[in-house]
Amino acid sequence: MNLLDLIVGKPLRSSEERAEQIGPAQGIPIFGLDALSSAAYGPEAALSLLIPLGLLGVRYIVPVSAAIITLLVIVYFSYRQTIEAYPTGGGSYTVARFNLGTFWGLLAAAALMADYILTAAVGISAGVGALVSAVPRLLPHTLSLCLGILVVLTIVNLRGVKDAGTAFLLPTYLFVGCLGVTIIGGLIRATMSGGHPAPAALLPPMLAATATVSYWLLLRVFSSGCTALTGVEAVSNGVRAFREPRVKNAQLTLTIIIAILGVLLAGISYLVKAYGIMATDPGQPGYQSVLSMLIAAVFGRGVFYYVAIASILLVLSLSANTAFADFPRLGRALAANNYMPHGFGQRGRRLVYGHGIWALAFLSAVLLIVFGGVTDRLIPLYAVGAFLAFTLSQAGMVRHWWKMRGRGWVKSAMINGSGAFVTGITVVVVLVAKFRMERG
Repeated sequence: MNLLDLIVGKPLRSSEERAEQIGPAQGIPIFGLDALSSAAYGPEAALSLLIPLGLLGVRYIVPVSAAIITLLVIVYFSYRQTIEAYPTGGGSYTVARFNLGTFWGLLAAAALMADYILTAAVGISAGVGALVSAVPRLLPHTLSLCLGILVVLTIVNLRGVKDAGTAFLLPTYLFVGCLGVTIIGGLIRATMSGGHPAPAALLPPMLAATATVSYWLLLRVFSSGCTALTGVEAVSNGVRAFREPRVKNAQLTLTIIIAILGVLLAGISYLVKAYGIMATDPGQPGYQSVLSMLIAAVFGRGVFYYVAIASILLVLSLSANTAFADFPRLGRALAANNYMPHGFGQRGRRLVYGHGIWALAFLSAVLLIVFGGVTDRLIPLYAVGAFLAFTLSQAGMVRHWWKMRGRGWVKSAMINGSGAFVTGITVVVVLVAKFRMERG
């Protein structure tokens, strides 16, 4: 066995492709890691903008989260229909290209590719940032840690889809299990105390209000919280990775991912309000993440607390894997239509699209190096790419239903049209908010 075989595995024959295909159990960590990990930062992104409202701001997190979950459900039905209508994969790019035209298809593809590059860079840097905040002496090694994780993710994905799913199975389910136990435990304590549980650990003091509620503020809170939706399109791009019945397995995987994410977002938002947890400024001394405070409030800072925090840090770092699962497949679709070099459509020794994996690794490494492993400033652009792709995909599905006009097409078109409208507003709000912050 040579060194290459040891690192990425022995070459596979095309006849072995079926053995490399996956089911829902492995599909969840491969295609759902980005979406599920967003439960760790989506609610916090919303709560951070509510800090100026003091205690009043905490009360708004439940209705804002309800609006986000409603949008999540709309997007879910859209992509469930996309999987059935376009079982060869391609997601937003394929839908927009076939229904809106080549320009809009390429715009969706560009938005998605930018989103995947940012997903990889931001996911890795977020995980390392959380690790460094817990172990400050690692701060000088931030970039080295980021690049080390990137190398590991690249190698795991070069080994094939099945190996990637197996590698990320335990971290994903540990993360979901820890948050699930926290939510159940918190709900039990909240019920037993009449809705006003006492925290098991000391929380940071409430800050006084320094601003008043405005529609613009609430729109910004909603758009920031919508970062929790990034990654939900991943399954529709990777339908070809599933074993037969391919469409049903992909739809089941998407359903499980969305159901888990919806429960996590709903549970976190309710418990944040019940325990009166405010976000803390990450730029100030004494910063604690919202999930850190929530877990400590429910169970204290014992063994479970540290296991849960470790699972969060691990999943944040590994959430970049969703980009490695989808970027090469989008590259294949573009190459098949002669919009990228044909090498992106060729499968390598482990039946994966190696050119896409290497391209993503290189571009992510460039971002990490340029920003020194700290990519917080890229997060607003990260949301823009995802929601622009959502908007074009759902607008394309409206056109699809209009052309097909099958049974129930009006209802389906209304669902996709509503999703396109709301995600379009989110893109505008994020862009305007970013522009105003830069001007300020």
